[in-house]
Amino acid sequence: MGFYRSATHGDITLTVRVQIPIGFPSVGVRPLVPVPVRRYFRDLASGWSVHREIANMWQDEGFVPSGDPNDEQGVRRGLWREYEDNVDWTEPEHVERVLRVYETLLTALTDEALDAAQAFLERYGFKLGSDSRLKPPTPLPLSLPSSLVGLRDPAAILDSFERIDRALPQDPAQAIGSAKELIEATAKTVLVEIGIAFDEKTIKFPALVDLAQRELRLHPQQAVGPDGSSSVKRVLGGLMTVALGVNELRNEGWGTGHGRADARMGLHARHAHLAVGAARTWCQLLLDTLTDPNAPWRRPATGDTP
Repeated sequence: MGFYRSATHGDITLTVRVQIPIGFPSVGVRPLVPVPVRRYFRDLASGWSVHREIANMWQDEGFVPSGDPNDEQGVRRGLWREYEDNVDWTEPEHVERVLRVYETLLTALTDEALDAAQAFLERYGFKLGSDSRLKPPTPLPLSLPSSLVGLRDPAAILDSFERIDRALPQDPAQAIGSAKELIEATAKTVLVEIGIAFDEKTIKFPALVDLAQRELRLHPQQAVGPDGSSSVKRVLGGLMTVALGVNELRNEGWGTGHGRADARMGLHARHAHLAVGAARTWCQLLLDTLTDPNAPWRRPATGDTP
């Protein structure tokens, strides 16, 4: 069973998905690669590849065949379908790897066949770049941390991811603003989940980040066990600095949330990806630690630095 959140880009709807326990609501989901495109590549594989090459293409990207029977005609089509059976077509990370499988197959085509393939793919919004990379109609949404599964209410975090997906890459200012909101939503969700009281109206962003990391014993002054090694402490300290840096980037006017009197000159998608990547890393660590049954924060504190 899954929990889905959809974001619409023009006339294309992309859906982010989290596997969650039975009992949570779910909404409709749309695959990120349409059925006709999948069928087209299955047909290509049957005409241009041998059994071993098909296996290598998929296994190089970490896929294994399902071993389940199917109704495809021919050994090669049947094998290709077995690998497809193990693809989650709503999961961006899976689809990204499938696109690399497709790219490998396209390199085996003659010029004439490649032209025909490009014409077909463009009808569905896919483009083959000069670097031989296959680009989907819109950027794939962010893969959600699997640790969202363990949360009672992941709505605020999901909303932040959805806003980021809508913003990238066309609106870097919105993406930066949403990256800051992702950190804030994650910190507040963590504190609510473990029952730590805070004043949502008055707590400042730096104090919120600090409190969330301290309560999970991810503060560099507190970390114990493997988390307390000098190298991990440096990483934890750097991670806190990164989270605060995303907030500063937004507060300086590069992200939405603070009005500017002038235009944001020189702001590009790469700046947005930097902020989003930093926010996602921080979010992932806190959620993974929150849901880890063996994490240090679940044990009685011994000698934590106040």
